[in-house]
Amino acid sequence: MISAGDFRNGITIELDGNIFQIIEFQHVKPGKGAAFVRTKLKNIVNGGVVEKTFRPTEKCPQARIDRKEMQYLYEDGGLYNFMDTETYDQVALNADTVGDTLKFVKENEMVKVCSYNGNVFAIEPPLFVELEITETEPGFKGDTATGATKPATVETGAQVSVPLFVNQGDKIKIDTRTGEYLSRA
Repeated sequence: MISAGDFRNGITIELDGNIFQIIEFQHVKPGKGAAFVRTKLKNIVNGGVVEKTFRPTEKCPQARIDRKEMQYLYEDGGLYNFMDTETYDQVALNADTVGDTLKFVKENEMVKVCSYNGNVFAIEPPLFVELEITETEPGFKGDTATGATKPATVETGAQVSVPLFVNQGDKIKIDTRTGEYLSRA
């Protein structure tokens, strides 16, 4: 059991027979009346988002989420295939479950597959990946305005904004949570 006063982003709780992940939380102490915790909760099964308020002393059972390291193999007709590298069991997930989490993940890279009671609900890519730029416009000499960026396509097909000095063929480091360029690799 976890009390509402201990809520943090990313924690999963059981509420009204459903499993929710806390997206946002805010402790509110109004001038009059008792304090409360305002939350935004995402249903991990159907993806719906609801807002709910709790008293800080309310308790909810914390949901046990299994995160398993698996290797992303390939995409075939809308199904994404993953393999457990210990048991060699393969799992095929549809595009609805995967979403756009694999836009920075190459084939044969490791990802975390999140499940609750055996039902997979999300994929967590590595926090940082190194990818090669396959297409971008060349930077021009003297075109060095502070913070200027240009669009680039990486080897997975995703679009990233990169500084002007990055050229086609360069390897770059990307933060998969935000999709932002971090540095050259």
